[in-house]
Amino acid sequence: MKLEHKYCAGPGRVTVTDGQVISGYASLFGKSDQGGDIVSRGAYHTSLAQGRRIRMLWQHDPAQPIGIWDEVVEDAKGLWVKGRLLTDIAKAREAASLIAAGAIDGLSIGYRTIRARKDDQGARHLTELDLWEVSLVTFPMLADARIAAKAETAGADELRQLTAAFAAARRLLSPL
Repeated sequence: MKLEHKYCAGPGRVTVTDGQVISGYASLFGKSDQGGDIVSRGAYHTSLAQGRRIRMLWQHDPAQPIGIWDEVVEDAKGLWVKGRLLTDIAKAREAASLIAAGAIDGLSIGYRTIRARKDDQGARHLTELDLWEVSLVTFPMLADARIAAKAETAGADELRQLTAAFAAARRLLSPL
């Protein structure tokens, strides 16, 4: 299986918060992207449960890691990420400048499809994905996959942490 990307044109805005900390939704459940794919709730569960570090790349280029995703959480809305640009890296400094200027604000996932089904209208419903990376991109395939402005994330961090804690507790309590 080849690595797939969700990458295409779409408008938006972005803000780097707290210095070089960035956050936003890299994927939203139930929304059709420009390729006709729809990610289902729970699609990332198995991949995230493996505990593998999800890479932060520049424009899906594996030769250009630019930061660290400190949090990658599947919540009721989608795949939410929060991380830090590593400004000792020249490309990360460039990314921070582009984000601050509003020139770039997209997030895009790199993954392998494990399970999917087509519906009667031809849309592909992605039900299980092996997530490899989340990139900062110019044009995300899902127009709403954007880095969030600070005002939009104020107070939401606590809710996401609570959602993640409940999900972890549910996994621990569910029978194998």
